[in-house]
Amino acid sequence: MQFDATGKVSLEQIYTQPDPRPYFGTLRELEYRIPQLAKPHFLKLIQEYRHATGIDVPTVLDIGCSYGINAALLRCDATIDELYAHYCGADAPDRSGLLARDRDWISSRRQPKRIRFVGLDNSKPALSYALAAGFIDDAVHADLEEHAPTEQQREQLAKVDLVISTGCIGYVGEKTLTRIADASNKPWMAHYVLRMFPFGPIARRLAELGYETGPTVGLFKQRRFVSPQEQSLVLDTLSAVGVDPRGLEADGWLYARLHISRPRNRPASYGIRG
Repeated sequence: MQFDATGKVSLEQIYTQPDPRPYFGTLRELEYRIPQLAKPHFLKLIQEYRHATGIDVPTVLDIGCSYGINAALLRCDATIDELYAHYCGADAPDRSGLLARDRDWISSRRQPKRIRFVGLDNSKPALSYALAAGFIDDAVHADLEEHAPTEQQREQLAKVDLVISTGCIGYVGEKTLTRIADASNKPWMAHYVLRMFPFGPIARRLAELGYETGPTVGLFKQRRFVSPQEQSLVLDTLSAVGVDPRGLEADGWLYARLHISRPRNRPASYGIRG
């Protein structure tokens, strides 16, 4: 196993395959669940955005969207267990057959179109699959930590109303969020961030851009640790940043906190309860 600088095991290979089967097969074993836990809070925030702005079909940018899991859960009113069963069955066809099956499944499950999804990721295979299957409406293949958006990408980002993520913060940070905010006229943001990654520096940078980041209550399980070695390394990282893991990561799970940021002087009544 390879571990990154934070102690987390590297799962890079599951994000770059031609279809989502390795992704779901691996994460199912780890009881990965953060997108499912995030779903009701994203839906509530989107509904609040509609009420506050009068925009009935907002455009949502999912940073680190991979194969479009958040869009699938939100657009098709699916559960993560349904997605695991859908992709991990013994009868799963090849990629072309899988795409055809996904399009049929989306057609049968799609709710009235009240959300437009844009996926942002640096994995071209994952983005291509999410777009071809119909989980997302548009794709931005970019690494905004390393590179400013191109003119075409700025045009895509200019349409964004809300920004969400469920695990990429820490690997992307203030450069990415700043570039998105600058290109898209300060969208609302909601990020689930592992506790090993302090959000304070990002919140302060967003404040310089005119955002307020509100407090949230409650913690959310992301997944189980891959191994005792991963847990030990992550506990070292948590200790280094002053986070107490007792009763949480010390018991075998990675935990995330939700951070919601809005431009100042916008209506904001949303609260989270764990």
